[in-house]
Amino acid sequence: MTPAAPTSSLHAGPALPLAPGGPRLSRIVAGAWRMADWGLDAAGRLRWIEQCLELGISSFDHADLYGDYQVEALFGQALALRPGLRQRLQIVTKCGIKLVSARRPAHAIKSYDSSAAHVTASVDASLRALGCEHIDLLLIHRPDALMEPQALAETFGRLRAAGKVAHFGVSNHAPSQLALLHRHFPLVTNQIELSVLQMRALADGTLDQCLDLGLRPMVWSPLAGGRLFHGEDDQARRVRAVLASLGEHYGVAPATVAHAWILRHPARPLPITGSRRPQALREAVAALQLELTAEDWYSVWQASMGRSVD
Repeated sequence: MTPAAPTSSLHAGPALPLAPGGPRLSRIVAGAWRMADWGLDAAGRLRWIEQCLELGISSFDHADLYGDYQVEALFGQALALRPGLRQRLQIVTKCGIKLVSARRPAHAIKSYDSSAAHVTASVDASLRALGCEHIDLLLIHRPDALMEPQALAETFGRLRAAGKVAHFGVSNHAPSQLALLHRHFPLVTNQIELSVLQMRALADGTLDQCLDLGLRPMVWSPLAGGRLFHGEDDQARRVRAVLASLGEHYGVAPATVAHAWILRHPARPLPITGSRRPQALREAVAALQLELTAEDWYSVWQASMGRSVD
């Protein structure tokens, strides 16, 4: 039995490389997706950044479209209050989805775009919004059916040569899609959905590929977007009961067990916690000090799938 760590001792530890030669990111990543809904002024947003850093969460996940194309600027405004913090954190952002928005009047329909013109313009817009000189990691947000891998690789090369982006990866890409681009340009991660309620990546080869290539996946929605604790469907109820039992056994919150379940996979995923609440951040970091047994892990899998292994 692993005892709960004292709150005062919680720290994510040193940042680790995502891939050979890749960026070093914190083992828990802070997600800024909903920052526009938090109702915080710039000082409050800065305090959230500082609270993350105090816990060893030094990597921050963005996308150009978050908050209807506003979140990067909100983060940049907060960071401008203490610009020296930029040297202590890593910024991840994504591009490639074009939403219909008054802030992007040229977008006629929702579509995907991995062209050189769009990716380059998106990076420049993100840098302006964030108030930064470079992005540590840029991800192509969704697979573009019209992607030309060699052309996109050349775009990545130009952005790196210009000092605008240090590393590149993808998000929500199937193994074949990642492999296609990876043959033309070395990628460092695939940001995917994974949780105790969404296990598709275990079965479709996504995590196997990350393990094979030595790419640590980033994981969005590790708590299933809140459904894990508020959903009334049978799957959520079954999994909640197992998490509560394991949490009681180990002396931690059920959310900590849910994060530990993800961290137990040998691909060494990096969960992205999207909460503004300090307690939620602490519960995620606490999972780094909890290693579930194989039977613990499979008991959660069984509850989620509604059956035992074959």
